[in-house]
Amino acid sequence: MSDFSQLLPRDEYNDSLLENVRPPQWRNPRPARRYDLVVIGAGTAGLVCAAGAAGLGAKVALVERYLLGGDCLNVGCVPSKAIIRSSRVAADVRDARCFGVRVPDGAQVDFAAVMRRMRRLRSRLSHHDSVRRFRELGVDVFLGQGRFADRRTLLVGGESLPFKKAVIATGARAVCPAVDGLAQAGFLTNETVFSLTKRPARLAVIGGGPLGCELSQALCRLGSQVSILHNSTHLLNREDADAAQILQRKFIAEGVRPFFSCRLQRVSKRGREKVICFESEGRKQELVVDEILVGAGRAPNVEGLNLEAAGVRYDKRAGVKVNDFLQTSNARIYAAGDVCLRYKFTHLADASARIVIQNALFLGRKKVSALTVPWCTYTDPEIAHVGIYEKEAEERGIPLSTFKKDFSEVDRAVLDGEEDGFVKLHLRRGSDRILGATIVARHAGEMISEITLAITARLGLGKLAGVIHPYPTQAEAIRRIADDYNRARLTPFLKKLFSAWLSW
Repeated sequence: MSDFSQLLPRDEYNDSLLENVRPPQWRNPRPARRYDLVVIGAGTAGLVCAAGAAGLGAKVALVERYLLGGDCLNVGCVPSKAIIRSSRVAADVRDARCFGVRVPDGAQVDFAAVMRRMRRLRSRLSHHDSVRRFRELGVDVFLGQGRFADRRTLLVGGESLPFKKAVIATGARAVCPAVDGLAQAGFLTNETVFSLTKRPARLAVIGGGPLGCELSQALCRLGSQVSILHNSTHLLNREDADAAQILQRKFIAEGVRPFFSCRLQRVSKRGREKVICFESEGRKQELVVDEILVGAGRAPNVEGLNLEAAGVRYDKRAGVKVNDFLQTSNARIYAAGDVCLRYKFTHLADASARIVIQNALFLGRKKVSALTVPWCTYTDPEIAHVGIYEKEAEERGIPLSTFKKDFSEVDRAVLDGEEDGFVKLHLRRGSDRILGATIVARHAGEMISEITLAITARLGLGKLAGVIHPYPTQAEAIRRIADDYNRARLTPFLKKLFSAWLSW
C-alpha cells in the first residue's frame, strides 16, 4: 500500500487527507542519538503512545510505513460511521410515513454524494492524526518501513534509531479466505470499499461478523442488493443469541439475504459479473454479483519487522506475544493494539497504549487483564456488550441471575418507534454485582457506558436504582431493571411484614 494506490479517488478531500497524514514532500528528520521511546505504527495505539510519552517530556520517534491514523481514520471507524449515518437517513426517509410524514415519491440516494461526504469528513478529522501535529508535540516522525536491526535499534529509511524502550503498534489487516478464483475475480476489503464512487448493484459480503453486518446493512439501505455468506448458523454468532436474532430479523425485513453454514467453493468471472459457487446448509448454490466484500477476520501485521533480531516472539495468526503488562519477550519492547490483542477495537488500542506508557516509562505494573472493555456493533439497532455472556458464565461455572427489560415496555422507545430491543443485565447470583450486560437499541453504544462504569467502580445494581434518569429516555430501562432487582429481593416474609406494618 506504500504507493497509496488504494486511496482513491484522487480528489480535493483525499489530497487534503494525504497532506495531513502522509505529506508528499515530507523529509524524515535527523535521528537523535537515542530515543526514550520508539513507536512503530501510527494507528490509534501508536499515536496515543507517542503523544502521551512526548507530553511527559520523553524523546519520542514515531515510525509509520503508510498513513498516520491507521485503519481507524483511513479505512475503519471514521469512514464506516460516516456511511452508516447516511444509510440511517435513507432508512428514516423510507419509514417516514410510519411517523405521519409524507415524503414525495422518487426520493433517491445519491451514492456518489454519500461517499464524497465521507471523504470530506475524514479529511476534516485527519488533522488530529497529522504529521504536523505530532511534530509540534515534539515527536520525530519517520515515514517508511521500520525494521529491527537488533534488540535496541530500529532501522528506517537507511537511518538507525537507538532506543531505551520501544512499542510495536503495527495493527492488523483484512484476511483473504483461501477460495479458488477469489483473488483472480477481485474483491473489496475495508481497505478498498471506501474508495467506491459508484454503488454496486449486487453485492456479496463474505462474513457475518461486526464488519460484515455493519456494511451489509448500510449498503443495502443505500440501494445495493446485498447477500451475506456466513459460515455459522446465524449472524454475529459470538454475540448474545437474543440480540443476534433481533438483528437477523431486521436484516431480512430490509432486504439483506443471509446464507448460513456456508462453504465457499470457487469464484469465477462471467464478463463483468462475479459468480460465487457455495454450499449453504447442505445445498449447492450459485450467486451472481457485481462486487464481493470480504469481512472474514483480521491478521496481525508482524511481517517485515525483523522481530527475530529484536528477540521478540510472535505468531503469524495471534500476533506479537505479550505478558499481562504488554511486555514482549524482549523486556525493552512492548506491544499495543491489534498487533497483540485478541479483541481488535480502537478504544482497546487506546487503553492498551496508556498501559504501555505507564509500564514502559514509569516502571508501572498496570495489567491489561484488569480492563473492563465494552464494545458495540454499529448496525441499526446497535448491539453493545460489556463483561460476561450467559454462555461464557455457564462454561466457567459462574451462577448468574439475569434481568431483562424489553424496549416495548419503555415509554421513550415506544414513542421513538424503536421497540425491538432490550437491556439485559447479568448479576452474580445472590448479590447485586454486575458481571455483564447486552443492550440492543439504536444508540446502544451510548448507553453501555453507564453499565461499564458500574462494573469498573464496583457499583451494584441496587445503587443504580437510586440514580435518577431523565424521563422519557431509553436509558431509563436500566433504572427499571434495578427496580425489578430490588423487588425481587423482597421475600414472601418481608412482603407480609411490610403489608402488616402498613395496615397497622
